[in-house]
Amino acid sequence: MKTAFLKSPIGWMELKGDVSGLVSAIFVEDEISSRTTTSETLPEPLQKALQQLTEYFEGNRKDFNIPLNPQGTEFQQKVWSQLQEIPFSKTTSYQKMANALGDPKVIRAAASANGKNPISIIIPCHRVIGSDGSLTGYAGGLHRKKWLLQHESPVKQGELF
Repeated sequence: MKTAFLKSPIGWMELKGDVSGLVSAIFVEDEISSRTTTSETLPEPLQKALQQLTEYFEGNRKDFNIPLNPQGTEFQQKVWSQLQEIPFSKTTSYQKMANALGDPKVIRAAASANGKNPISIIIPCHRVIGSDGSLTGYAGGLHRKKWLLQHESPVKQGELF
């Protein structure tokens, strides 16, 4: 498993993967020190992830085509697969996700699996909001979720407050 770091407009990301695919892409709260560096030689999926995430943050990419290899339960994998169906600049709710999974009662389990998504942005868990349109939990922090949704919004407007 190799590791790479990306400085994004909303903080450092740590990416891990191997030749099978990207295993994780998470925000890290600590400033990256000189002790924590990108691995010398990166497998192709990790190189692609760095390139495509950079393009995304620059506003030049809406879709990703990187081999993914997130580790989780069968249910988590179903949820993460469903997250990848949410189009760029669109949102869905946890309730709609539960309904799409075939059981409206799995809303909490779907929300929990969403929160355990190990591949931020590429598996777009930030596109899931509350049924009332509110920003709800995001492992990377609500300030990042808000930024990502504004970044993807087709309507650009300034801050009101």
